[in-house]
Amino acid sequence: MKQFVLASLFAGAVAVPAMADYTIIAPANPGGGWDQTARTMQTVMQEEGISKSAQVQNVPGAGGTIGLAQFASQNNGNPDALIVGGYVMVGAILTNNSPVSLKDVTPIARLTGEYEAIVVPAASSIQDIQGLVEALKADPGAVSWAGGSAGGTDHIAVGLIAKAAGVDPTKINYIAYSGGGEALAAILGNQVTAGISSLGEFEAQIQAGTLRLLAVSSPERLEGVDAPTLQEAGLDVVLENWRMVAAAPGLSDEQKAKVTADIEKMAKSENWQKQLADKGWMDTWLAGPEFDAQLEKDISSTEAILKDIGLVK
Repeated sequence: MKQFVLASLFAGAVAVPAMADYTIIAPANPGGGWDQTARTMQTVMQEEGISKSAQVQNVPGAGGTIGLAQFASQNNGNPDALIVGGYVMVGAILTNNSPVSLKDVTPIARLTGEYEAIVVPAASSIQDIQGLVEALKADPGAVSWAGGSAGGTDHIAVGLIAKAAGVDPTKINYIAYSGGGEALAAILGNQVTAGISSLGEFEAQIQAGTLRLLAVSSPERLEGVDAPTLQEAGLDVVLENWRMVAAAPGLSDEQKAKVTADIEKMAKSENWQKQLADKGWMDTWLAGPEFDAQLEKDISSTEAILKDIGLVK
């Protein structure tokens, strides 16, 4: 009888799927959107029992392409490795002429989206988006912009704003930072004229009164956000910064299905939905063939925009 019970317990233990010990690469410095996304994933995956001990590693540089190259080369066939990426990485791959692209990993799903926010330090003499555009028109080089990596969403947004204002986008004075924390410090330290990033990265400082929000890149005004859209200001610019997660290259169909199921469980959990609401992130969940098709479309359209504003030849 004792042997029967032990055998039954062993069989039951074998039947329970093992939790993965995921390692999530945030290909940027701490403080930015990718880092926040990776650490939010870490928290939710552990609390939901998806991964018993998820780890986050920061590998910054070149718009995420350094982290992407390291991830692809070191994790072939590893089903427990994940990397956060998104629109910024798509642009950086093109502008850096990166030898490694998203084709060298296994895209799993689009997770979140945010609109861009244009801010100035609270002490700035610029009171609204019209004032910033007037300064840009008067002397494009005298208006310095702090944002994320070269060729990323922030850089693209500034180029589109300049173009919409009738300013040569190749004349803009854009200063790229590899992490949201560094860009924020430059803005708060009055080292630049203006800052641009996803709204969530500036929200605490806007609420504290240390940054002035001039405009957002959404098609319509955002609920609870006291700022006009760029379109309201006469600038025909709408731009959404989306974020995704990818797995390692060389996975079997079964491994990819397991990773996708884990990520979907995370994304559909009440815990994740609460995190989205708290951070002001939109739920832009998309996976499977639909995501693969949308990703191809986004890569193509981003290349066209970067060529249009002179960042890619």
